[in-house]
Amino acid sequence: MNEKIPVYLIDGFLESGKTQFLSFTLAQDYFQVQEKTLLIVCEEGIEEYDQETLAKCNTDMVVIEEEEDFSVEKMQQLQMEYRPGRIVIEYNGMWNIKDLQFPGYWELAQQITLVDATTFDNYFANMKSIFVEMVRRSDLVLFNRCKETDDLASYKRSVRAVNQKTEVVFEDLNGDNIDEVLDEDLPYDVNADLIVVGDDDFGIFYLDALDNQERYEGKRVTFTGMVYKNFKFQRNDFVPGRQVMTCCAEDVAFLGFLCKSKEAKRLTTRQWVKVTGTMKYEYRREYSGEGPVLYADTVEPSAKPAVEVINLN
Repeated sequence: MNEKIPVYLIDGFLESGKTQFLSFTLAQDYFQVQEKTLLIVCEEGIEEYDQETLAKCNTDMVVIEEEEDFSVEKMQQLQMEYRPGRIVIEYNGMWNIKDLQFPGYWELAQQITLVDATTFDNYFANMKSIFVEMVRRSDLVLFNRCKETDDLASYKRSVRAVNQKTEVVFEDLNGDNIDEVLDEDLPYDVNADLIVVGDDDFGIFYLDALDNQERYEGKRVTFTGMVYKNFKFQRNDFVPGRQVMTCCAEDVAFLGFLCKSKEAKRLTTRQWVKVTGTMKYEYRREYSGEGPVLYADTVEPSAKPAVEVINLN
């Protein structure tokens, strides 16, 4: 088989709106293709697919009830039986997505995670590890059924701490997009001549700097971070950052920005330093696009913070 078959993976906890989302999407003109679509449903909730609508969309539906049945061998059988040109999967949110595998001629085109904002706090408190694995590789995380009282900025941070490249979208109870999510007051003054980022505030600073270039372009900042160096970096480059707990004590990520300084050659990985410099945004290979680059005025040895690992939640 010469051409890869695109796979669209939709995941999320029970009653997060996956069936409703897919029913709407499959019927849209922009999602129509000439080839047959195979819809694989791994979780049946209250909502059901309309068979007439599926027929009009040239879509065959198969239900897989047991996790062990979602195997490469089973997917190959379905491919031979239905001969689809496209695969759409409504995945069971309680199944292990970390080790999900497809036949070699299937290619994941897009992963979307749906989240019911009315139940998010409960799921996140009790099933954080499952949620983290769902969003870790998602291209889009869609929070639906949002209310004015929901802490959407916190929800966004929870996702971006795990996956900095994903798009996070919010919808209100009517299904309309919430265009602007107002961040709560930042724990430092972005209008000061020197933005002083406290040891406990680095995570918020990191995520906000990724999302709001206009706040930090050309601004001078100072913070304490751990050094990371890589032989692929340019001569005067290193990354000062912090370790962040994204799920549990065993799931820690290092978050940091590229920094340019003549002091880089004297630094060693895991050394603690206090960095002061000017933020700019540039295209860099390490970001696979544009991202923050800190041009350091000073890089000084520093004691490590009282709490080395940040928890954003």
